[in-house]
Amino acid sequence: MRDIVFTRGSGWIPVVIHEDGELRLMLGAGADANHDPRTFTFPVGEAHLAVIREDLPRHLLLWSAVLPLCDAAGTRNPLDENAATALLDPILLAPPADVDALFRRIRWDRSRLVAHGADLALLERGQVHAAMRSATETPNEKRAQDHRADRRRAARGEILGPLDAALLRYTGQYAHAATVPRRLPDAVAPALLPQVLRVIATAERACAGMRIGLDPRQGNRVRDKQAWQRVATAVDTAVRHAHHTLADDAIRTVTFLMCTETATHSRNTPEEDDKKTVAAHEDNEAKTALTFTDDKGAEKKWQHDGPRTAPTEFWSFVADRSTTDNEVFTIEDEERGEGIQLHFYADSAARITAVRKGKGKGGAAPEYRVEYCLVDGLNAYRTLVHAFTRGGCAALDPYGPWIPDAAAFERARRARKAQQAP
Repeated sequence: MRDIVFTRGSGWIPVVIHEDGELRLMLGAGADANHDPRTFTFPVGEAHLAVIREDLPRHLLLWSAVLPLCDAAGTRNPLDENAATALLDPILLAPPADVDALFRRIRWDRSRLVAHGADLALLERGQVHAAMRSATETPNEKRAQDHRADRRRAARGEILGPLDAALLRYTGQYAHAATVPRRLPDAVAPALLPQVLRVIATAERACAGMRIGLDPRQGNRVRDKQAWQRVATAVDTAVRHAHHTLADDAIRTVTFLMCTETATHSRNTPEEDDKKTVAAHEDNEAKTALTFTDDKGAEKKWQHDGPRTAPTEFWSFVADRSTTDNEVFTIEDEERGEGIQLHFYADSAARITAVRKGKGKGGAAPEYRVEYCLVDGLNAYRTLVHAFTRGGCAALDPYGPWIPDAAAFERARRARKAQQAP
């Protein structure tokens, strides 16, 4: 039979219960193997209960000291009751100086005390008992999160100025750097908001017109990493130049915000608005049908009078078919006797031109001229595809050099790979 003898509020502060004829302190901490909360108890005396009833600061200090023991128990081990009960007298009954001395020797959960209003300056000086004079029953978890973030920054030597902190609050990343950034002007002190907006305006100008689309080579979900890095570099450079006193964390959060917003805008405004782009390309784009194929034998036809442009249709084909063992895609223009082959696995491409058509069954085989080039990222591949669909192999001339000898090209490819190696 378990009866609650004393509790504070409705939060997680430990409660005193009566169970099996004795008083015990009960607290929830950690989780079991099924991710359900674990509950721990250990015995306390009447004198301890009296202090817990009357002295909120010592009650919280005891909680802070017991939590590491709960963490040590993990998902299935029992609480070390001897270690827990050994904390009772030194925390609940000893003079303040002895309490401070104890906390210099043991592990304790700083965040619990900060959340419940501990004086941070006194806490840093090791005066934990005095720091808890400002304790409150109701926790402020955001205060504890911010304090943890400040300590992490201090550990790596990062010191935030008022504008740095305001930028992190504006993006919602003050406490959690992994949080998707967003614009939260109400989180910034009104006096600092104009300065924050000037930094944001600098970043916006730096990446205006840039895009971060999906990388069809990785299917329909993965962003183009090179495009992300281009936006990040542009924003970082501009903000550092215009606001050179900002801390790295502040610049990082502004850069992350711009990249995220650029990616979202790119997703919501596709690079090719099909019907409008078809009209815009009518004068330049191939008038014949094109055939798209992959390394697995799949084939798709594109017709000029269809609703989508050739590049749009081709990259959709790539996104649907590309896998780690299917990384060679071809566009063939049968009427011109030309084609382009993209080798995603090797960051290269080949343009193929029919020099002599075949003579039919039993006659001479067709003869092709094959030329290779190195490709640097998705944007370069997109450029090649657009050029080929507009003007065939001749339109690819500016994007070389095109190397006709396969062995020479392979040497060039290996040399570039060696240069790029860390």
